[in-house]
Amino acid sequence: MVDRIRLGLAIWVARVVTALVRSLGLGAASVLPGSVARRIQPQALRLLARQYGQGVVLVAGTNGKTTTSLLLRSMFEDHGFSVTHNATGANLVNGLTAALLADANWWGRIDRDVAILEVDENVLRLVLPEIRPRVLLALNLFRDQLDRYGEVDTIARRWREAIAPLENATVVLNGDDPTLSEFGQQLEKQWEDLARVQYFGLNEPDRYLEEIPHAVDSIYCPRCGTSLNYRGVYLSHLGDYQCPSCGFAKSKPRLNSADWPQILIGLYNKYNTLAAAATAQLFGVEETTLRGSIREFKAAFGRAEELTVEGTPVRILLSKNPVGTNETLRAIVELSQDRPHGATVLVVLNDRIPDGTDVSWIWDADTEKLAQSAGTIVVSGDRLYDMALRLTYSQPQPGAGARIIPEADLDQAIKQALAAVPAGETLYIVPTYSAMLEVRQILTGRGIL
Repeated sequence: MVDRIRLGLAIWVARVVTALVRSLGLGAASVLPGSVARRIQPQALRLLARQYGQGVVLVAGTNGKTTTSLLLRSMFEDHGFSVTHNATGANLVNGLTAALLADANWWGRIDRDVAILEVDENVLRLVLPEIRPRVLLALNLFRDQLDRYGEVDTIARRWREAIAPLENATVVLNGDDPTLSEFGQQLEKQWEDLARVQYFGLNEPDRYLEEIPHAVDSIYCPRCGTSLNYRGVYLSHLGDYQCPSCGFAKSKPRLNSADWPQILIGLYNKYNTLAAAATAQLFGVEETTLRGSIREFKAAFGRAEELTVEGTPVRILLSKNPVGTNETLRAIVELSQDRPHGATVLVVLNDRIPDGTDVSWIWDADTEKLAQSAGTIVVSGDRLYDMALRLTYSQPQPGAGARIIPEADLDQAIKQALAAVPAGETLYIVPTYSAMLEVRQILTGRGIL
């Protein structure tokens, strides 16, 4: 009873905070109400999360969380489920709490079927003691924000420690990621229940890369340390592999990827599509519903989002680490390869806390093809000169390839980029996270968080 009273009080105060934040134009109130509520009722997240009749889905990984979560929400809603979702991408503990609070009544009751919560990969271990998910969806593990997370092995170790004790949960893992695949195989042995471990991945050799890119993290066997033999790589270290020493090999995916379409552009969105479909099937969503959701899907903010600004098509492609940036640049080059003027691109590099303060990762991004084939690249952001230097070194020779224009003022950078777009073509904006929020604020006049 005491817990219920404190939860009710927490919700009342959180409602007031939400109203104040929004009325003052300070944001969407997607984090602060959760922080305040937890001060009043530290068990708020636990008490709210256990009320969903169909359970909770946690979506974790370095890349693709927001897009996959939004697609999964569409699939569930098309199936008839009512859904709670932290749609703004506020994926730390306070953001998760705020998302659940928003769908609770004044007394802390939630009348929704399922919750889909994207979770920051570094706080998953903090969330699992409070939320016991029905399904944990693990998308991938790449280097990201080394100043906050450390190397991939650090996150992988924390995940193992947090996930292994779970009871009754099903985990859906990317079988093309050696670290996650091996982890799943260990869980199969520990849990002695193969049905609780499911995999998704590609089986399309025609989509192999010509060579392994620079931005790879896990090309060694996670079981014995031997260099893996790859039949082919799809992106970064994701591919078809086998260890020549101990026999460890890629886990068999639940779906045949060749039979499924994908959302948006880029091969990474094929992974996101398969991840959401494999998860939705565990809840009884029929294939016809899944395919309809995929066909009608609209991008989340900043994730291949399409806008029209002053008559010019604009596509925003969030890029915050080497792997994501490589796939984004590859998609831009492919989409513009037949354009006589080459692509027009605005790159915005920030080094704030949401982006990661260490921007050395840009030297692991394969910017050469873009710098050689694009028409104009405008560069802005807190670290615009670092990015301009990286792009300059990517040119085949000084002054050749794309025209690179540094511009410190983001408003002016956007205007210059829009002015440089040939008639009938698209402006591609490639920002880091905080830069994406700033760009959208300028273009749409609306904040996100």
